Amino acid sequence: MKLLVTGGAGFIGSNFIRHMLRVQEEVHIVNLDSLSYAGNLENLSDLSSDPRYTFIRGDITSAQDVEKCFSQGIEAVINFAAETHVDRSILDASVFVRTNIEGTQVLLEACRRRKVSRFIQISTDEVYGSLDETGKFTEESPLAPNSPYAASKAAADLLTRAYHKTYGMDVIVTRCSNNYGTHQFPEKLIPLMILNALEDKALPVYGDGLQRRDWIHVKDHCSALQFVLMEGRPGRVYNIGSDQEKQNLEMVHQILRILKKPSELIEFVTDRPGHDRRYSIDASRLKREL
Repeated sequence: MKLLVTGGAGFIGSNFIRHMLRVQEEVHIVNLDSLSYAGNLENLSDLSSDPRYTFIRGDITSAQDVEKCFSQGIEAVINFAAETHVDRSILDASVFVRTNIEGTQVLLEACRRRKVSRFIQISTDEVYGSLDETGKFTEESPLAPNSPYAASKAAADLLTRAYHKTYGMDVIVTRCSNNYGTHQFPEKLIPLMILNALEDKALPVYGDGLQRRDWIHVKDHCSALQFVLMEGRPGRVYNIGSDQEKQNLEMVHQILRILKKPSELIEFVTDRPGHDRRYSIDASRLKREL
């Protein structure tokens, strides 16, 4: 199978490429990445000599760049490429609209013209908005994004769905909970807290720190995506989570305990506008069907 992985130099994309090359001998991966601030080829530097791996520098918003990849006989596309940081979307939403919505449409249109067998849109649980103290997000939960980032991902999800309904394309959307693991960009919560603590710098915690997130290791996420790619049902949405729900403040304290650093390093800062209070994922469909 010849896969196009977009955004493969980023955190989750690079881990997925490694996973697929490890578990599938008959796979060839083309990695299309613009190498924006969060993309780093060092994440995959040891694969440069692997004949099953090809890197192309390009942008998913460029039909010319995308066509260059598709000319290599792509059979399936997994779209990780995205602007992802909520704080950056609050400061300037334009690049999120361009990459996350327009870029997805460019990819979908290329898949339609080329009759690619499968398109997987990597989304996020943030498209569902915020939960109260109880309950979990299911695939039937209404979309209620509260940040420009989440809104851009929800729009891309709906575009993906529309290409399935209108053109009969084989598409799947996955919505995962918060990831952690190797190669994560240091602006995210866990690597930021670790790096600051190691240097005895202040650990900025939004608001009261009691926001709750459902955490999953990136390798578990990649394993789930492999099953979705190989066995997922066309037109489906699959939630991916691990039932590991923790408060942000609890996570920060745990990091400090492991590093043997004082809790006095915690610094509470003004909360993020529109900050979702709680995420929790029901992944029973994935477990049941795949």
